[in-house]
Amino acid sequence: MEVETFRREARAWLTDAVAALREDFPGRPLTDMALRRTFEDRLCAAGWSGLGWPEAEGGRGLPIELIAAFHEEYARSGAPKGVNIIGHGILGPTLLLSGSEEQKRRFLPGILANTEIWCQGYSEPDAGSDLAALRTRAERDGAEYVVTGQKIWTSFAHIADWCFLLVRTDASAPKHKGISFLLVDMKAPGITVRPIRQMDGQQEFNEVFFDGVRVPLANRVGEENAGWGIAMAAASFERATYFIPRLVQMEEELRDLVALCRETLRDGRPLSDDPLVRDGLARSFLDMQALKLHARSMLAAAARHEQPGPEGSFIKLLWSESHQRLLDLALAVIGPEAALGPDEPSARRRRHWQHDHLWSRAETILAGTSEIQRNVVGERVLGLPR
Repeated sequence: MEVETFRREARAWLTDAVAALREDFPGRPLTDMALRRTFEDRLCAAGWSGLGWPEAEGGRGLPIELIAAFHEEYARSGAPKGVNIIGHGILGPTLLLSGSEEQKRRFLPGILANTEIWCQGYSEPDAGSDLAALRTRAERDGAEYVVTGQKIWTSFAHIADWCFLLVRTDASAPKHKGISFLLVDMKAPGITVRPIRQMDGQQEFNEVFFDGVRVPLANRVGEENAGWGIAMAAASFERATYFIPRLVQMEEELRDLVALCRETLRDGRPLSDDPLVRDGLARSFLDMQALKLHARSMLAAAARHEQPGPEGSFIKLLWSESHQRLLDLALAVIGPEAALGPDEPSARRRRHWQHDHLWSRAETILAGTSEIQRNVVGERVLGLPR
């Protein structure tokens, strides 16, 4: 199928689906969890999940160019973010690569149909950005592991049915060794989930406590103590398309910011005439052009079936910091009204600026801090000494 034909098909479906969603959830924000789940259920039922998965596993087997086109159209459509993005984007491809046949038969259909929601149990309070320093342990007891420990910043854990979990199964091994990858039922006895309220008012993150949770050995993906390699492979999935919706979002934000600068007057003149404001807009434009070039390079590599490399750290670093700069400029343009906060009814036109600005504070931390990304670029791209 040609890219433009596929793009028109995706755009038509998304346009109709978003319109129907707004009729069914009048006045609800796009962050509403029931709204998001409903839309994702409909998307999966219509066959828009598993786009790149093999047809033999229930997917559509589409090439990367078509998958990228779908992500672009989704970002432009005004559709809400999904709630099972971790299942669709990370665990599904991980099981396709490393899961047993039994695990594929058990878990892939639920991801494709969106009947089972997944979360990711990686970060821990005492590990910081050093994931391999995790302490959650899993000890063998017959045909089961007994899991004890804590995870934090676990997105969607409060609604998830399952969690894929990194645990330490050999405390005597070097820290990147001795780690295993488990699939854990979130309804199992001994699991406690405590939501974390974010400064933007949302509540997607959670603390998760494991107190003697029993997990069948059959739910281990790959060999015991080989979980680090599986986790690193999981982190590489969707990197080729991960930034596409974010670039579309930035492009639309920059366009809206330019309009806001033209509409906002200071001393009788539009802010778009201010040299400092124009300099900030120009920098954001150049940032976005650089991001587009790197994204196209990553897509081309994915189309050649090349494994993602450390260059992904560069685009993550540039995206997160340039997005923060753009949103900093937006709040500077809004001025004192920005202090009203994202929930102020009179600030409806500007509400998304405040909400997105608050959320962007996390973007230089999640998926590896800027400091970690700089180390990766310096050591593995530029060849600098450790």
